[in-house]
Amino acid sequence: MTLNFSDISKGIEFKQSLRYGENPHQKAAWFTFPEQGLTDAKQLQGKELSYNNLIDLDAAISTVQEFAGQPGCVVIKHTNPCGAAIGDSQYDALVRALDADRISCFGGIIALNGIVDSACAGEIVKSFYECIVAPYFDEEARTILSAKKNLRLLELDVNGIKVSEYNVRSILGGIVVQERDNVPVTTATSDWKFVTERQPSMQEVVDLTFAWKVVRHVRSNAILIAKNGATIGVGAGQMNRVGSADIALTAQDNIDGAVL
Repeated sequence: MTLNFSDISKGIEFKQSLRYGENPHQKAAWFTFPEQGLTDAKQLQGKELSYNNLIDLDAAISTVQEFAGQPGCVVIKHTNPCGAAIGDSQYDALVRALDADRISCFGGIIALNGIVDSACAGEIVKSFYECIVAPYFDEEARTILSAKKNLRLLELDVNGIKVSEYNVRSILGGIVVQERDNVPVTTATSDWKFVTERQPSMQEVVDLTFAWKVVRHVRSNAILIAKNGATIGVGAGQMNRVGSADIALTAQDNIDGAVL
């Protein structure tokens, strides 16, 4: 791969100082690439965005973008999806994502790829969340959500925003750059290599496609269990895959018919 370093470094601008960084004793600031990502988000209400909010919003938007063309919802906690789902409606996707792990979703960041209406808002106000990002909040939803004055609401075209083709990360004394992991995941069986004697059913292929879209946004070692277009177990960031698998497998009682 050939990296165009001039594209990576040019045009970055200071946007604002943040209250603090990952911990209260750390100073922090937000720099942006104009017309990319979160730069054009419109905050409708709530407290000032924090460093941790921005990191989690990045993870939430990157994940929900996987579901373009169908109602989707992702709940992020500490950069990992603790619930993700597609559904027949935006409300259906929201409830299914939250039902994946209501305990972990508490205090999380919710990203939706469609309109937040009164039904969605009524579900959201039942618990505590840090931030909701969606393309649009209708007036009824905004009225309901205004009862949670500290809840951050961001309007952003999560489906159409421009993002860099590179991931940039700082290390001691420099940065490292890699291509963004955006290779399409499809249900076309010609793209799959089946290595087991029993071949998956079409429903299993559909669920595996959904699972692959989500698991690449889970921190390694990553194990994800899904069924009918929703996560039912996520094991993230453990030092070994066995530990991640144990966490994912004990998240729900009923995993019959699920894919891993």
